[in-house]
Amino acid sequence: MTVIEEVLKSNESYAKGFTLGDLPMPPGRKLAIVACMDARLTVEEMLGLKTGDAHIIRNAGGIVTADALRSLIISHHLLGTQEFIIINHTDCGMLTFKDEELRAKLQRQTGTATVVPSHFHAFSDVAENVRQQMQKIKSHPWIPEHIPVRGFVYDVKTGRLTEVSA
Repeated sequence: MTVIEEVLKSNESYAKGFTLGDLPMPPGRKLAIVACMDARLTVEEMLGLKTGDAHIIRNAGGIVTADALRSLIISHHLLGTQEFIIINHTDCGMLTFKDEELRAKLQRQTGTATVVPSHFHAFSDVAENVRQQMQKIKSHPWIPEHIPVRGFVYDVKTGRLTEVSA
């Protein structure tokens, strides 16, 4: 059985006992989070959140891309979120390469150059990356200045969050 088949089987059990069908669309805690996709981050659990409490936007590196900004703008203006959090983490895979090296490797392996993605957004300092992501949000003209934007580094060894100053 493939992993996909296993998770589909698990979904059958989940659906039989499903009780969350009446949750409202807006997040109950009015919170939006941009976090890394790393499988070691269980975002809801680490923050004491339940299903329906927050919008959680995840991608490699917890990067505020154009698409993440699109989601945050919708989250705030159409669904009422009032606070934003950025979460990066220690031991991140984005620290292990440079964009140019990965692009060259992929071109060698495939024999093809592409336009998209134009950037992989690798970085060499986690805290500095968090600062840059916070700045992208704070400087966007469609994100109101009164929205708090806070950033954190999650330690994958201890489970602790450390706040990064803007």
